[in-house]
Amino acid sequence: MNVAVETKELSKKFGDHLAVDNVSFYIEAGEIFGFLGPNGSGKSTTIRMLCGILTPTSGSGSVLGYDIYSQSEEIKQHIGYMSQRFSLYEELTVNENLEFYAGIYGLDSHQTKKRKSEIIELASLEGRENYQARMLSGGWKQRLALGCALIHEPPLLFLDEPTAGVDPVSRRIFWEIIRHLSKNGVTVFVTTHYMDEAELCDAVGFIHSGKLTAFGTPAKLKEQYGYDSLEDVFISFVGRHELDRVRKLFADKTSLSGGDSR
Repeated sequence: MNVAVETKELSKKFGDHLAVDNVSFYIEAGEIFGFLGPNGSGKSTTIRMLCGILTPTSGSGSVLGYDIYSQSEEIKQHIGYMSQRFSLYEELTVNENLEFYAGIYGLDSHQTKKRKSEIIELASLEGRENYQARMLSGGWKQRLALGCALIHEPPLLFLDEPTAGVDPVSRRIFWEIIRHLSKNGVTVFVTTHYMDEAELCDAVGFIHSGKLTAFGTPAKLKEQYGYDSLEDVFISFVGRHELDRVRKLFADKTSLSGGDSR
């Protein structure tokens, strides 16, 4: 088994707050791994530790064979990262954004020209090369951001809620690109709140309040917890008590209303 990412009892504290609590998992090379959890559950903190941006409080981890403590700069050079918010340069054109990121990763002029052509074709950005990023719709911006993350041909791609706020067609196209990358050997680590996207992953992990509550293939998790969809599995971990509370509240109000009417 060729492991691209592995963590063992990985933890991160901010003051007294334990944001990530003894998280252990692994991702095989070429897999699409979905990291699922509500806002504030520890997803982005985990990603930032794996990308070498944050130093863990305890535990261990490796990314593409590099240690997350001592080899963070090597990790940064060999991964692609796309944040949940559009983080490119709005005043630069599509071409200029791609050239800027090619320069950051040290591509020469020949490599930059080749990769720009390949990225524009992959992301279907033909005809928009001279558009400023601010002129693009949300879906097109996300494709450009993905292209910039891929410009240096990284074997591992971190995508933090890449399709948040984009239309269904753009989401579908984005996932066609992700699946194409995976088939060509790129490992993809993705966070999402869309359970139809999670169903497309080879493996998923559920994190809640900093703890990894489940890990496995979508099919195995549905079988293990007795649900027909990952959405129901998700709710069972992170929202069942809240959902039951709201249902009870509405039931109590209906009962009171009925009593008043009599």
